[in-house]
Amino acid sequence: MKNKVIELLLVEDRGSDAELALIALQDHKLINNIQWVKDGQEAIDFLLGQGDFSDRIDATNPKLILLDLKMPKVDGLEVLKVIRSSKKTRNIPVVMMTTSREEQDRIEAYNLGVNSYIAKPVDFDKFTKSVQDLGFYWLLLNEPPE
Repeated sequence: MKNKVIELLLVEDRGSDAELALIALQDHKLINNIQWVKDGQEAIDFLLGQGDFSDRIDATNPKLILLDLKMPKVDGLEVLKVIRSSKKTRNIPVVMMTTSREEQDRIEAYNLGVNSYIAKPVDFDKFTKSVQDLGFYWLLLNEPPE
């Protein structure tokens, strides 16, 4: 993985949701290199180049992070705190995709610097369309700082 540029980091503990997101992005050729991690600690390790991802210490950041909120080990809000507190990662766009429709979760996510908060649609077609739209906007249209 050392020289592989990751365009999107998908942080999702539910395999079914991750598979749907991956299919939606790859079917429409919105993205080539996706890294899927299954919990918050794995996401932190990946982004900071530590633990199993120590070979990424100087790697390029992903263009986008799709981050679940409710996860084992470290939840999405804690991951977001780490992302925004690190000089290396603070400018990466982060979209929180979650089943939570709780107002407090949205407020906390925005207070911590999330770029967008999306409640995952339950319907397969709507979920797929949401992921495609996110990928199109954040990966093709959005122009983040270098």
